Amino acid sequence: MHRLWLTFTQTITIILAIFFVVSTLRPELLPWSPRNTLITIKEAAPIGIERSDSFHNAAKKATPSVVNIFTKKESKAQAHPLSEDPNAQEFLGDRSEPRKRRTANLGSGVIVSPKGYILTNHHVVATADEVEVALIDGRKAIARVIGSDPETDLAVLKISLKNLPAITFGQSDDVMVGDIVLAVGNPFGVGQTVTMGIVGALGRSQVGINMFEDFIQTDAAINPGNSGGALTDTSGNLIGINTAIFSRSGGSLGVGFAVPVDVAKQIMVQIIDTGSVTRGWLGITMQDITNELAESFGLEDVSGVLVPAVLKDGPADLAGIKPGDILIAINGIPMAHSSDILNLVAELPPGVEVPITIVRDNKEMTVQVLVGTRPQTQQN
Repeated sequence: MHRLWLTFTQTITIILAIFFVVSTLRPELLPWSPRNTLITIKEAAPIGIERSDSFHNAAKKATPSVVNIFTKKESKAQAHPLSEDPNAQEFLGDRSEPRKRRTANLGSGVIVSPKGYILTNHHVVATADEVEVALIDGRKAIARVIGSDPETDLAVLKISLKNLPAITFGQSDDVMVGDIVLAVGNPFGVGQTVTMGIVGALGRSQVGINMFEDFIQTDAAINPGNSGGALTDTSGNLIGINTAIFSRSGGSLGVGFAVPVDVAKQIMVQIIDTGSVTRGWLGITMQDITNELAESFGLEDVSGVLVPAVLKDGPADLAGIKPGDILIAINGIPMAHSSDILNLVAELPPGVEVPITIVRDNKEMTVQVLVGTRPQTQQN
């Protein structure tokens, strides 16, 4: 009997030991264990700062330099329709007088100098009575408009704050179709946002947005509020100022346009130095040659640009250029489109004399033109 009891107690001890081990290490094997409450999770090992699939470092470098811009404009609301009726004025009270109304707008900008200079779009600040800039670190300041250029839709602001994080400028010549780019701005006022895309095209012109167009096209999401923000490369260097989108809905459809950084830099320097932008000017209107025009003029090819009109006493008129002439080269550089002439002449310093090759009555000739100063576009 004693032996039987000893065997029983040892068996119970072994069973309890097995139960303890199983319930501790593999409780899901027990028949009464709630199997769905224990989930095996695989966790990745910690990754270092450098990641090949992330643009965190580029965003971290660029975002402190991108600011939110808030503009305010005061306007008078329309007076009540019955305000001129003497019998109605006692009922209208204060409503008989026009009331002042304040409207707000928003956009983005890029700090380009520790001295407080900010690049943005002309249309962001064009009609503003007051411009306020908000940095990502929470600081705010009232900005002064140094100058703007409606023909490239660029403007320069200045704020008086210390320790400003200026962005690093990239090189336009290094930008290629297919490059990955980041767009940084304040879309719809939700706060600073970074989107990613690629460069879809370079030198995009004849879009109908600005007078002078040489856009970087990208599918990085650009929405209202992004205007004036930064387009950067994957190192966080500025390669463009986001300016406009092609959209039928008002939101991003994957076709956005940015002013290249070399153009923005050139305009910025002129505005800071003089408050405005000076360009060369010929005083002519231009029209691209089509097959129909070439046929009607008896031209053998469609190269060159038609001059439909010449401003009286303008640089071209004084040089002898006449309506109906075909302009084919400036300074020996062939001209295929009117935009080519517009951009090349704009870069010429006023007062310089340049040779212009034209075709008149199927005869080629060269005239010397003294480049004038392009009249300032009215800023509205």
